[in-house]
Order: sequence, then structure tokens, then C-alpha cells
Amino acid sequence: MRMPMIAGNWKLHKTRAEARDLIEGLKSQLEGLTGVEVVVAPPFTALETAAASLAGSAIQLAAQNCYPETTGAFTGEVSPLLLKDAGCRYVIVGHSERRQLLGESDEFINRKVHALSQAALGIIFCIGETLDEREADQMFDVLRRQVRLGLKGVTPDIMKDVVVAYEPVWAIGTGKTATDAQAQEAHAFVRALLREQLGQAAADATRILYGGSVKSGNVDGLMAQPDVDGALVGGASLKAEEFARVACFQTV
Repeated sequence: MRMPMIAGNWKLHKTRAEARDLIEGLKSQLEGLTGVEVVVAPPFTALETAAASLAGSAIQLAAQNCYPETTGAFTGEVSPLLLKDAGCRYVIVGHSERRQLLGESDEFINRKVHALSQAALGIIFCIGETLDEREADQMFDVLRRQVRLGLKGVTPDIMKDVVVAYEPVWAIGTGKTATDAQAQEAHAFVRALLREQLGQAAADATRILYGGSVKSGNVDGLMAQPDVDGALVGGASLKAEEFARVACFQTV
């Protein structure tokens, strides 16, 4: 059985004080929750504060990005080693906003995957197609390329620390969400790609999250799909009560 993961990507939100308040609210709301791995990803400036607030709780800490070098003359960047030192368990890489807004390539994202693996950090590896690509029937080609290049050189042993997040770009921050059937179709396809690239056992063990305007009103249907193993949540992760309801999803 794959343990579900509900991860909150706070993006460019929350001061240290606001991060502390949100985490205290989450700890209260999620007290006693079992069978779900909950992760929060604050901005870099709030990581140390978040780590202190999360101490002793089951909620894990993630960073939203990293640079694929340990040390060096890379002004403004943050390495896996520094993120681990700040208390992170996971790091998000390949998010569509970094691909679209900052021009990150599949090859660059692949370097991050390997750097994080070397640092023994968990990896939340994001993939997904744009609206234009979907409407041009290129979705499967895009996902195939992102998986093949982004996970190049990844072995089944490394894959144990990788969580894949499928995020259709057209559904991020737009209020639009893939239907349950659309999400399942994409997740099943991604799992088939993992099977081809890494083998049956690794594909079966890998958690694949759905991201894209996930909230309390749609999480239950998404989580009922056989290949949807969790959610990468944006806006709905910024309020304790709403994010807690997502984490406490219900399936029939």
C-alpha cells in the first residue's frame, strides 16, 4: 500500500510569524491523524521557523526549490545541504512555475533530482502539460519527455525517495481542476511510464500526487482514484482549517 501524501506548497506567502501561526493551527487540526503523510513547503525565509514549530509533530517540512550544487559561487541559490541543515525532509523540483516563468529545463531539473538524492533528501518531482499542449493532443508526449529526461539516470533504489506530482498547468491557480477521470488517466499513464523506465516494483511503489486547484470540495473524488496517491496543494494550504480538511480526505 502506498501511504497517501498531502503536501502544501505555500509559494510566495507567509512571513515567519505567519508561518508559525499556520503551523500551530495545523498541528491542532491534525492531531491524531494517521495513515497520511502531511508536508508543508514554506518560502526559504520561514524554513527554520517552520522546522522549530514542527518539532515533535508528524508534519514534514519541504523546501520549494534547490540549486544542484553543494557549495560554490552561486549567488542567491540554496543547496540541498543547506536545506537539509534547515530541517527539510523533502524538496519540490520541476514545478511548472519554475519551468514556465524561469525557463528551467528537464536536464536542469534532472541535476536537482540527483543532487537531492546525494543529500539523502526526499524529492517531490513535478510534471504536467499546458492547456495548449493538452488541446493539441500533446499531453502524453510532454509527460513522456518530462519523465524520461527528468528521471534520467534514476535507479529503482533512488526512486524510493521520489514522489511524482502531476500538475496540469492549466489547473494551477485558475480554479479549474481536472475531472476525477482526467486525473486518473494521467496518473495511470505516468505509472506506466515509470514501469517502462524503472520496472514494475518501482512503479507500483511510487506515490503520484495530483496538483491543480485542489481543495476541500474536490479532494475526496480525486483521492478515490486508484492511481492518485495524494495532492500537492497551493492556495488551499494557506488556511489551517481548509488544508486540514484536504488532509483528512474521505473516500468511499
